[in-house]
Amino acid sequence: FLRQYIIHSAYSMKSLLILLFSLFLQQSLLAQTFSLEGNQLILPSSITFETGTANLKPESEPALQVIQRYLEEKSYITLVRIEGHISGENSQKLSEARAMSVAQWLMKKGISCKRLLPVGFGNTKPIVANDSPENRAKNTRMQIMNAELRNRAIGGLPVDGGG
Repeated sequence: FLRQYIIHSAYSMKSLLILLFSLFLQQSLLAQTFSLEGNQLILPSSITFETGTANLKPESEPALQVIQRYLEEKSYITLVRIEGHISGENSQKLSEARAMSVAQWLMKKGISCKRLLPVGFGNTKPIVANDSPENRAKNTRMQIMNAELRNRAIGGLPVDGGG
């Protein structure tokens, strides 16, 4: 009897440890932490497009999934501005189309279009001087900005980014 009790106890302890470990893993995977700089959601990687188009590259998937999870978990963020920025001339329409591509990807994943404001800024808001290929690459970017919190504009700024 003692031997059976020890074997059963060991089995139960092993099962309990496995159960606890699996619960821990589930919580770790579900508990996503997000980074913000001001009102900007910091992404783990860039959102990239095929050259000269608004077609998303597969490498964009991790960043897009972070945006999706952010919006799913932060329902009090009622509007995000999806900003397209492109260095160079005649970039306005392409920056708008790229912002729209990101919004469409999110809508296909179940995010309400009412929470998404795609805006293209073209080359009007560079973050560095457009004087080298490296700097032009930095200025070509997508940014996700919190625009409304519980249906109120954040920081008194226009939700469209003033662009």
